[in-house]
Order: sequence, then structure tokens, then C-alpha cells
Amino acid sequence: MFSIIIPTFNNLDYLKLCLKSIDKNSTYKHQIIPHVNVGEDGTKTYLDKNNIDHTYTNDNAGICKGMNLAAKKAKFEYILYAHDDFYFCPGWDKIMREEVDKIGHNNFYLSGIMMNNGPIKFNCGNSINDFDEKRLLNEYKNYNLYDFQGSTWAPHLIHKDLWNKVGGFSEEFFPGTGSDPDLNMKLWNEGVRVFKGLNNCKVYHFGSIVTRKYKNHPTIKTESGSKGGKIFLLKWKISIKFFKKYYLNSDIKYISPLSEPKKSVSYYIDLIICKFNYLYLKFFY
Repeated sequence: MFSIIIPTFNNLDYLKLCLKSIDKNSTYKHQIIPHVNVGEDGTKTYLDKNNIDHTYTNDNAGICKGMNLAAKKAKFEYILYAHDDFYFCPGWDKIMREEVDKIGHNNFYLSGIMMNNGPIKFNCGNSINDFDEKRLLNEYKNYNLYDFQGSTWAPHLIHKDLWNKVGGFSEEFFPGTGSDPDLNMKLWNEGVRVFKGLNNCKVYHFGSIVTRKYKNHPTIKTESGSKGGKIFLLKWKISIKFFKKYYLNSDIKYISPLSEPKKSVSYYIDLIICKFNYLYLKFFY
């Protein structure tokens, strides 16, 4: 059904829980393709032993390169990007599949919605050690937002042909910050206007486990701070914030496919600010 790609970096216990949730709570059978960065905690050995297809680099290649390497092994039409510290709630894939069928074409970007570390605040544990799986499964349907516009979040689903057409994630955004809105901009330029987050497609997100683990590490880089925003601005001449506000209409209730940005007074003011910031970065920063 879906080729689920999961970049992972020395995070085996959370990856095992993520894989368990996919196996336990999916309606369909999916292809699982982790990309193993380093894997010195036994991740690669575990995947080999359990005959789970994967790709591997002996250094931290980051999210973007890891995704691109693993995507080459995708056997199904649709590629789903997931974090290794997700727990997929029941029926998540059936909801995605029904939405794809309803859209009726392949020019879309769909995402689920994150609980705990995400828009829906529902805490069933901040680590694997205090995770209350039973409570999550009993109560997750009671916590809701709405189908929302302009998603740039994982888990996200796009057609493999579209992924390949835009070249997947842009690897200059190493280790990953800024790569999601950049992918959305590339899709926008290909004419995609359906950017939709699905309220009923829920994942529990422990939240930046690897980033927290390696924060301030002298050699291992897992977070790029404002670097991703600067790369985006230099590449597209507008900021991520501007793109999400005026193009994607991010986070408001989903009504219909998007249209061209409405060019109001505030649009032009914010655009001028983007241009000044772009020139400063390009010539003076």
C-alpha cells in the first residue's frame, strides 16, 4: 500500500515501538524502509535479523539524504515520511487511503496530525519509559483539532512520481530543518494545490528524542536552528513564514484546494520585508 520511510539515528527502542505500532494498528500491509544513520546502538543488526529492508550510512547523513536513499527502494505508489519516535494510532492508513481515493488524482500533499508534541495536546508520556499505550488507545479519538490547511508536517504522504519529479528532499537543508516547507514549495511550483492535514489520522509524537539526546554535542549535528530558514530565504527569496501564511494558509480549517495568494496590503508589506532580509543575507550576512 504505502512505502513508509523512517530516518533513524541511534534510536532503536523508539524505532521498535514505531514499527510495532505500524504492524499493530494499520489496516493494510505496508513496505517499511528505515534509513539507518550510524546505527551503533544495534539498529542495523536488528533490521537485518528481522529482514526489514533498509538503507545505511556509517555517518549521520541527516533526514534529507536518508529519505532520498531509502525512497529509491520504494515499491508502492505512495511514499510516507515518518519520524522514528512516532506511534501510529489505529486506522491511520485507512483514513489516508480514503482521502487519496476522494481526491481522485495524485497532485496532493497529505499529512496526519501529531499528538502530544504537536497541535493536539494529549500527554501519555514524554518518553518510552513512561508511555501509557493503553490510555492512548482508549482515549485518542476524544482529542481532536480539525482537517487543516497547508500542512508541512510528518507523517506526510505523496505519490512516488511526484516525489521523484521534484527530487525528494533538498539535501542542502542538512540535517533537516527547513526541508519540509522547501518540499512544499517545490510541489507548489509543480501545480500542487491540495495541502491537507487529516485530523483523524493521528500519531503520538514523543518529540525530538534524538535532537534532545545530542544537543550541544561537539561533533554530532542533529538540529540546524535558524540555518534552514536562511537557506529557504536565499533559495526562494521569501521566508518560510511568508510562504506558509500567504501560499499555504497554514493551520486554518481546510475548505478546498488552494489558489494563488491574495495580494493585500499586508502581503506587500511582508514581501518587502522578505526582500530586505534576502538582500541582507546575500550581500552582508
